[in-house]
Amino acid sequence: MDYHLLILRLAAQIREKRINRGLTQANLAELAGLTRQKVIAVEKGSPSIGMIAYARVLGALDCELAVIPAAMPTLEELGDLFE
Repeated sequence: MDYHLLILRLAAQIREKRINRGLTQANLAELAGLTRQKVIAVEKGSPSIGMIAYARVLGALDCELAVIPAAMPTLEELGDLFE
């Protein structure tokens, strides 16, 4: 499994949780003690973002990581990898 695909999946789940909670990126940044630009980078799945930023965002959303077997990528995800 490509690591970039895993990061993109995590980023999409974080964005979905934030939206479902009715938070803006600025709200989430404040809760996580990060800048809005850092939250944007987390939600884009930027590979340069450190694990601590992901952990702070997940903590602010009252979420945690779980290790599960990877699912096969969807056609949409495969397309995103080549953009």
